[in-house]
Amino acid sequence: MSNIILIIIFLVAAVVGYFIINNVPTLLHTPLMSGMNALSGITVLGALAVTAVELRKFSSVLSIIIGIIAIVLAMINVAGGFGVTARMLKMFKKEDK
Repeated sequence: MSNIILIIIFLVAAVVGYFIINNVPTLLHTPLMSGMNALSGITVLGALAVTAVELRKFSSVLSIIIGIIAIVLAMINVAGGFGVTARMLKMFKKEDK
């Protein structure tokens, strides 16, 4: 029963997040993504903590695999966000002549 509730919460959060981001003006997408890097870092820490607990208990191989996938995807999101931020900051830097 609790797994169904968690899946419903995930789906509702995904739909609400999509509609919120969809209504953000185009000029604000890059700064918004840069600010979200901090939350992605928290996601990495959460995924690490939960996966570590599952590894210690070793109750389910599926939980461990999903945890590792969550860690990898969150790290890709953080690295991509920093890459976009670096490119954005480079656009505002004055060129030396």
